[in-house]
This record gives sequence, C-alpha cells and structure tokens, in this order.
Amino acid sequence: MAGEFILDTHAIIIPTYNERENIGLLIRELLALELGSRVIIVDDNSPDGTGQLADELAKDHPGIRVIHRPGKLGLGTAHIAGMKAALADGAAHIVTMDADLSHSPRYLPDLLAALDRFDVVIGSRYVPGGGTLYCTVPRRVLSRGANLFARAVLSLPAGDATAGFRGYRRAVLESIALDEIRSDGYSFLIEMLYHCQQQGWRIGEVPIVFENRQRGASKISKAEILKALQTVGRLGWDRLGNHQPPRHRTEP
Repeated sequence: MAGEFILDTHAIIIPTYNERENIGLLIRELLALELGSRVIIVDDNSPDGTGQLADELAKDHPGIRVIHRPGKLGLGTAHIAGMKAALADGAAHIVTMDADLSHSPRYLPDLLAALDRFDVVIGSRYVPGGGTLYCTVPRRVLSRGANLFARAVLSLPAGDATAGFRGYRRAVLESIALDEIRSDGYSFLIEMLYHCQQQGWRIGEVPIVFENRQRGASKISKAEILKALQTVGRLGWDRLGNHQPPRHRTEP
C-alpha cells in the first residue's frame, strides 16, 4: 500500500492474475483520463510478477492500492475483496473492470455519468452502439448463448449479464451480503447481478466495444463455463422457491 488512502469519489477495482503485459498500459490509460480515480489492484500471487509491478506503480502513484492474496482464489472473491476495501475507504461509486484491456478506460466517463440515473451500470456489448473486436466466432456464440440462458432463467434486466465492466453505487454493495455469494469465478458476475435485481436496484447499460485480449492467456475455461451453468441453475431454483418478485426501490 502506498501512503494514506482515502476515497472521496470513486474506486476502480482491477483483479489480476498473470497480467504483467497489460497492467502498466491500463494504469497509464486510466491516469491519463484525469478523473481523480482511485485504483485497487487485487493480485492473486501472479507467477509472472504482476503483483510486484503493481507495487512499483503504487509507489509512483499514491492513488493506487495493491491487495496481495496468497494464490489464485477466483475472480469473484477478488471482486469482493476490492469492494470491501473500497467501501471501508469511503468510496461513493465502485467500478470493476478487467486488467487485459478488453474494457477500455475511455468508456469510464459515460459509465460514471450513468450512475446519476441508475444504481448499477453495465458496460454492455449488446445495446445499440456496443460490440466486440477481435473475438472468434465460437467466443461470440458462447457469450451470446450464456447471456440468453442467464436472462431467460433469471429474468435479468440487462442485455450483457456476464459483463465485468460495471459501476455500482455504494448503497448497492452495502445492501448485499457479499460473503454469502457462493460463486468464486466468472459466474460471480451473474450472481451479483441477480442479487442487485432481487434488491430492486435500478440497472442500466451504456454501450462499449469489448476488445478481446491481445496479450496474455484467457482465464475462461471449460470448468468456468460449467460453474456458470450450475450457478444459473442454482439461482433459478432459488428464484422459483422464493416466489417473490424483486423489491422496488425508490431511493435516489
């Protein structure tokens, strides 16, 4: 950690595992926006030295905090660790994004501005103006299929339910029992959105162009896909068992 870390506006959470080739460029692009962003990097003891590079960046930029974890514990728990740190430090808005440059920082102003109207904002590939670059046909089919399946089973109010580029108002994260979320991988994104919906928070989307990674290896595996299917099934069963519609919130 570099110096005293006090958040007064928004925090950006970036989970990392073997992203040394990307994290430096991403941080430079974030800082160039001059949004006053505070950055929380959550590194899972990356063998390629991502954590050490993140520490070097934090020494040069006091707005960067690095959380080191003992091993590869999963995307979901990395998000939760970052969220807890941001809440503890007083962040009003919390943003999550990938470290591999698939989520361009240039969309941050639009995403943050949309939090004036919504409680949760998703950087979406599947709204007018959104799209993908450098994605293979199987990857596009997989993404579309996963979204359609999750939305059909859970009635999720978003076109891009599996997107990790999101903004949350502080009250949203405070309303959810983060430690009770069971998903630890990419399926965390679906489960988190499901809980936001069940709590009655207003969910909106802004268009982004998702750029498939150009450096490093993808973390999506067959095991992650299977876990996502299991998560949707579990949450669908929970939804049927509760027999209660999502709450309606009127808070600004």
